[in-house]
Amino acid sequence: MSMIDKDFGSSLPPSSNSSFLEKIFKLSERNANVRTEILAGITSFMTMSYIIFVNPIILNDAGIPLEAALAATIYASVFCTILMALWANFPVAVAPGMGLNAYFAYTVVLGEGLSWQTALGAVFISGVVFFILTVTGVRQKIVDGVPAVLKSAIGVGIGLFIAFIGLKNAQLVVANETTFVSLGNITDAGPLLAIFGLLAAALLMAKRVKGALLISIIATSILAMIVGFIPFPKSFSDVASLSLPSLSETFFAMDIMGAIKYGVISIIFSFTIVELFDNLATLIGLSKKAGLTDENGKIQNLDRALQADAIGTMASASLGSTALNAYVENATGISEGGRTGLTALTVGILFFLSLIFAPLVYFIPSVATAPILILVGALMLSEIKHISFDDFTDVIPVFLTIVLMPLTFSIAQGLAFGFISYTVLKLLTGKRNQIHWIMYFVSIAFIINFIMGGH
Repeated sequence: MSMIDKDFGSSLPPSSNSSFLEKIFKLSERNANVRTEILAGITSFMTMSYIIFVNPIILNDAGIPLEAALAATIYASVFCTILMALWANFPVAVAPGMGLNAYFAYTVVLGEGLSWQTALGAVFISGVVFFILTVTGVRQKIVDGVPAVLKSAIGVGIGLFIAFIGLKNAQLVVANETTFVSLGNITDAGPLLAIFGLLAAALLMAKRVKGALLISIIATSILAMIVGFIPFPKSFSDVASLSLPSLSETFFAMDIMGAIKYGVISIIFSFTIVELFDNLATLIGLSKKAGLTDENGKIQNLDRALQADAIGTMASASLGSTALNAYVENATGISEGGRTGLTALTVGILFFLSLIFAPLVYFIPSVATAPILILVGALMLSEIKHISFDDFTDVIPVFLTIVLMPLTFSIAQGLAFGFISYTVLKLLTGKRNQIHWIMYFVSIAFIINFIMGGH
């Protein structure tokens, strides 16, 4: 996910809208009005709508039929975003998380050899675990127990993992028998198109153009047709004849028992732990910017927001997509004045309406979406500013977490080496007081998984 952000405007005038919306969203209490909330929702949708085209292509690489992946992406986003709006009254939209979708496709399915149905079963189980941890309050204990340096390292590592996949899909990085990887032929059409898309997206983002990533995808796809990299639609009827995407091939196709029998402990743990940290950090940041904290600094309805995301992840797996995350791109909508769930409701409605245009994904090549992965991954590197390099017992775990995620093509491996090395180094250097009990539990779980042959 990208780190789009800017200063927030002054307080909005009190709402004078209908009692119906006032009752649901408490507009006047948050100093909001209907017009501003809707405009904020449109803004948030424009900045995160690229997921409609990026996620199905990633899931399709894992073997999920493109049409069903497209439908699952949209319906899951609609369901959870509206749930976030009505249940938590948060101005935050939710969609399949960048990083976890790549981990699902390229590590769990293509790397581990699991079927996509089994992998969806693991996603569903992680949603159940996330929900239980949230409603029981254990979630907060886990988050508090993991040191801040590892939390930041996880974000940076996932960013590099996403960027590496983007470079691979752009054919800028290719396999090499001697050096494992090397630079692709950048004079070929594919890499040149990806470079064009990357520069276009970066330029538009630098100028704070709304929908920059979506515009880049569309522009690169059109250019790909012009230069003959992909064919033009033969006629307008080719586009007009495309029907709304169907869920028939993935609806409840997840294999929960297969995931349990396979013993995907590290996979489920990886999904769960990233959902915990990523969602909590994002929701806290967005809530503070939206002014949703009380006089004691407590965030209103935060537990409801996390519960909505956990339920949404279970629903997403049931539909045929991956774990859901709150997107940092919501900051753009909040900057336009979004303060209530009406902003999120607007995004949810727009996601639903996008079903009409979603079949255009068939005309989008991977080199058009690859630049988005590279940019999103690069922007996640901002977390590195929170990491102190003064203590060597922090530096090594941080380094292993960050570097092993892309090099092993696995978020789980990076997490495992980071947690284990942190715990061992602190113990051996007499810094036991810096280790929370949860670190012992997690480290031992990863060690057991390695012994049992987990990857």
